[in-house]
Amino acid sequence: MSDDTFDPRLVLADPPASAPTSIGPPGWIVPAIIGSALLMSSLESTVMSNALPSIARALHEEPLRLNMAISMYLLSSAVFLPVSGWVADKFGAKRIFLASMILFAISSAGCGLAGSFIQLILARIFQGASAAMMVPVARLVLLRMTPKHELVGAMSIFTMPALVGPVVGPILGGFIVTYFNWRWIFFINLPIAVIAVILVRACVPDVKEREVPPIDGLGIALTGVGLASMMFGFENLGRNFLPAWQITALFVVSLACFAVYWRHATGNRHAIIDLAVFRIGTFNAATVGGGFMRISIGAMPFLLAMLLQIGFGMSALTAGLMTFLSSAGALVMKSMAPPLLRRFGFRTVLLVNGAITGLSFAIYTVLTPGMPHWAIMLLLASGGFFRSLQFTALGSLVFADIDESQVSRASTTSSMCQQLVQSMGVGLAAAFVHVVQLARGEPQLTWQAISPGFLAVGAVSLISLPWFVRLPRNAGHELHAPTPVPAS
Repeated sequence: MSDDTFDPRLVLADPPASAPTSIGPPGWIVPAIIGSALLMSSLESTVMSNALPSIARALHEEPLRLNMAISMYLLSSAVFLPVSGWVADKFGAKRIFLASMILFAISSAGCGLAGSFIQLILARIFQGASAAMMVPVARLVLLRMTPKHELVGAMSIFTMPALVGPVVGPILGGFIVTYFNWRWIFFINLPIAVIAVILVRACVPDVKEREVPPIDGLGIALTGVGLASMMFGFENLGRNFLPAWQITALFVVSLACFAVYWRHATGNRHAIIDLAVFRIGTFNAATVGGGFMRISIGAMPFLLAMLLQIGFGMSALTAGLMTFLSSAGALVMKSMAPPLLRRFGFRTVLLVNGAITGLSFAIYTVLTPGMPHWAIMLLLASGGFFRSLQFTALGSLVFADIDESQVSRASTTSSMCQQLVQSMGVGLAAAFVHVVQLARGEPQLTWQAISPGFLAVGAVSLISLPWFVRLPRNAGHELHAPTPVPAS
């Protein structure tokens, strides 16, 4: 399909009778290309943590102060995220997607070339801003060019980097820091960006909204400050970087901004975040209910790194190689997700697999230093298998009943919620481990203080089940390819 024949009005509509009933080989290519944005973003957010001590030594700064490199990235991302959908509608999603990837690559190079702490922080701010535009706009492009009945398969490919990045990141970061210079953790984005830009220009159609609402400046300010304050609060929860009163103040500011925005957006059809989408059952279940599952998924890389490296004394590279097995399980599930959802339906899969996923979180509590490595890897691989199915189902269901006019703001809303709850996962897990350590009276962190965290995140993930119970049995049925009628 060429750019000049692409009609946005056909997107998310039921396919014509002559439409293909499944995604053929060309149909897998575009979601994989667009997913490269998620790959760059998810890799960057995970390799950075392993490299902080090396960067601190090179720049002659305290390691704890270097945490600002992560915090400023998150804050910048939070501020720019709400406006991403409007900018994509105004100037064209493909154009903004390309520009954001280029800016992400340039800012990555700036991080790698930074000669001082201030230069690194400035480059990370630009990196966070470009990531805020890149990922939700990538999802928006995919939604507008993919018929609903092909969305499950497309989302299965598109979301793979979000699962693989946090697992591959520690391996890659540990390898680069151990055997190369820390600057290469930023330079690895450059070839990915170059290839992605070339492929997007060649293969992805241009998608532009015909009617663009006026910019909601007040809404952008309220949601940006509210999201940034809450994410920064959770980022510092349980880490002793900020006094308790400052963290509390961040949450108060955040809740106040969200409360004011609620009043501002009610009845305002031009509000930057469309609150009406939360009245759609499938969107509400996937975003609000699924948010509890995403909290647990967001906490897993942190807890596993703490358990394997600090608790069990493994090196960063060895721990990363072991956790890579969870992405292997995710890869296996990606090909199985569409037929499973077609056979059993979203409601049944989300309920049954949600309970299994919660159990897979909790069972990591039994891991001990003396357990054979093959047993640990088997548990990690099986957990990744079930999490991948839940991730794909939630990512597809969220847009099942979204009208074309709501797509851009629904995509922005979904991205904001996902980024918020995943940052909550790390903060809550860190706080829980800290409380357990204090309760045990241990001066140093041990694996016995970390292990209960897996039981806690498993319990949190099960809170999502009541939202899935309320779904109708045919929820998301339009996302499946129509069954071909046999010729008479």
